[in-house]
Amino acid sequence: MENDFTKAMDFRHACKIFDENKKISDDEMHYILEAGRKSPSSFGMEAWKFLVITNEALKAKLRPFCWDQVQVTSCSHLVIVLAGIENAKVESGMPKKRFSRRDMPQESLDFYMDIYAKHLAKTLSSDENIYSWTAKQSYIALGNMMTAAAFIGIDSCPIEGFEKESVEEVLGLDKSKYQLAVVVPFGYRINEQPTQLRLPYDEVVEFIR
Repeated sequence: MENDFTKAMDFRHACKIFDENKKISDDEMHYILEAGRKSPSSFGMEAWKFLVITNEALKAKLRPFCWDQVQVTSCSHLVIVLAGIENAKVESGMPKKRFSRRDMPQESLDFYMDIYAKHLAKTLSSDENIYSWTAKQSYIALGNMMTAAAFIGIDSCPIEGFEKESVEEVLGLDKSKYQLAVVVPFGYRINEQPTQLRLPYDEVVEFIR
């Protein structure tokens, strides 16, 4: 069953070279970022942040630490997806603030806070474990942003090929608060899209009845 969504999925690919003369409008970029902001996250923590870079000098400074990939400088907008660290911790007060957005009695709030702390006891035991958890959450937002972009004819390319500590240093990140999860350039393709290669449906999907 083909529809606009499946067309977007067929349109999306890891664009390697962007047209440097074509820029994404503010409204279109807002649309893409909203898809990320509205994405689901475990316990509704939204432990992420999106840095949107259009400064050409900064993109050029980051490129050597992203395996010198041309997408970093040829894109219209470079989005740095950060995974939250401090705001996932119970003692930060942020989990309680997130749960409190729902109108619930104190006993229900206490119940959810207890579940959060106990269920994630090991996860929350170190910044390294928290990063592992929140970085995974950020990929939900990443996927939705890339699909939203494809839906309106904008290309993207998820990048994990980077020197994490170097990129964080260039950005001046306080790593106790946020750490780099993934880099994703957005823009318009300059070359024809290559043939999409995927495993067969029956090889990937198995129904258990």
